[in-house]
Amino acid sequence: MNSAEKKQFRAQAHNLKPVIIIGQSGLTEGVLAEIELALDCHELIKVKIRAEREERKKIQEEICAQTGAEFIQSIGQIITLYRLNPDK
Repeated sequence: MNSAEKKQFRAQAHNLKPVIIIGQSGLTEGVLAEIELALDCHELIKVKIRAEREERKKIQEEICAQTGAEFIQSIGQIITLYRLNPDK
């Protein structure tokens, strides 16, 4: 994904609210399943990660590795992810 596409997705995601919130339990199988479902439905989502900076980075990398989603941006505790749904 090039920088122009990422810029376009950042603009589209500006008005979105986080659809998944990861709390003190961290990244569980249930949370990953919900992220998969949200990516299938919406393609572009925001996820709020309630953790310290280093832990947020690890969780973000794990989400991208497990789901195959493309990392778009991170602002504070909120990350934006994109994954194309081939069925749409």
